[in-house]
Amino acid sequence: MLTFDFLKPSYGALLSSLLIFVVMLISPQIMHSADTLAKDLDRLDRRAELIGWEAVGRIDIKGKGTCSGALIAADLVLTAAHCVVDDQSNKVPASDLYFRAGLRNGDFIASSKGLRVAVPADYHFNPKKITGNMVRRDVAVIQLANPIPNALAQPFLIHSAMISKGELAVASYGQGRNGTLSVQRACNILYAGRGLFDFDCDITFGSSGAPVFALDGGRKRIVSVVSAMSSRDGRTIGHGMSLIDIVTDLKREIANGSPAVATKPMVMRRSVVGDASGEKRKVGNSKFISAN
Repeated sequence: MLTFDFLKPSYGALLSSLLIFVVMLISPQIMHSADTLAKDLDRLDRRAELIGWEAVGRIDIKGKGTCSGALIAADLVLTAAHCVVDDQSNKVPASDLYFRAGLRNGDFIASSKGLRVAVPADYHFNPKKITGNMVRRDVAVIQLANPIPNALAQPFLIHSAMISKGELAVASYGQGRNGTLSVQRACNILYAGRGLFDFDCDITFGSSGAPVFALDGGRKRIVSVVSAMSSRDGRTIGHGMSLIDIVTDLKREIANGSPAVATKPMVMRRSVVGDASGEKRKVGNSKFISAN
């Protein structure tokens, strides 16, 4: 865990009076155990409980940690940009990324290495100074080397509008519970404006890149991606961004041909969890930006 100096945020009505510090967690330290889940956080241990959530998965970043992500097409995973860049804002090799859809207790629906990665050209990762624009641009799209069939995991659509109020849901692989998907089905928007969201969803380290959902015509649509968290009056506040336009731009970059790596066959329903190289390791390594 790396900690940095205190600083003032430049975004969000709820953060206007807070001093925050940034934490990048890449150690295997487990902060929450499975039996300390929040009352409204459901751990989807059984296969039947995953129905409708199969497209959410865990992203393993070779040698670094884990993030959360979700399929938005058979071969495209939406996540946070800070999950796929180094401290100098350079993209990590796509082949160092490994996505497991519907991971639960070591088993998963399907998996694939990355083929290409797209992040906004103006995204600059600076964990010593979180700004509103950094959160606005903290979005990435990973193209998978092997598409995951819709019959196994139906991709989610992006919400068609910038919403300002109402209930949200979040699905993530948080630290200490990142071997199985956890879902909070009802949390709330606290602030929405200037392309940013604050919400009171239950998130922790490893939740970076997790999809935040709102209903659109009775169906779940991704409205934001978990980027950072802060603490106010003893409660956790999550921070994300509007996805209008930015995802379209990143998909266009992928289509135009970001540098690719060689493909390997997709692995389906493996029972051993390992990193992108196939090496077995303990589940519990998570990556997250925190503003406390």
